[in-house]
Amino acid sequence: MRKFILAFLAGLLCLHVSAQVKTIDGDNMPATKSIYDNLATAKNFTVLLNAIQKAGLSTQFTGTTPVTILAPNNKAFAALPAGTIDTLLKPEHKIELARLINNHILAGKITSADIARQIKMNNGQAVFTTLAGSKLTAKIDANRNIALTDENGSQSVVSRFDVQQLNGVLHTVTALLIPSPAL
Repeated sequence: MRKFILAFLAGLLCLHVSAQVKTIDGDNMPATKSIYDNLATAKNFTVLLNAIQKAGLSTQFTGTTPVTILAPNNKAFAALPAGTIDTLLKPEHKIELARLINNHILAGKITSADIARQIKMNNGQAVFTTLAGSKLTAKIDANRNIALTDENGSQSVVSRFDVQQLNGVLHTVTALLIPSPAL
């Protein structure tokens, strides 16, 4: 009987641990790892990780201060005009690159429920200030998605919600949110 109880408890522990691992497009993101550590092993966020490293922002995603990252995947970066990301990754554009990355970061841990609550409380839209100092307007679109509009009027949809991280939360967005003035 004792072996059965131990096996049952071990099974529960495995279920608990596996419930804390979300998969985004085949990339595992355990809630026990930092945003940076999860991005470092994710195949679909290699451009974002490279940009974070080149901008000198790695420690921002490994620390204990919680942040919310609106993470554009590789497909979102590929939609930029040809040569844009290559130019931004050059050392002489480090400030602009850091500003672009910080335009995808919100202070604190903000879940999709928090965003939806703010939208509801503010007559159908909510405004969030990024670490770059830009404003993002969130609304619920016709397909019941959270749509984010940057200061330039460009729109991105949150395609994956609430991927819990050790030091915050990650939401995947379908397009880059460009700070104003546009890059």
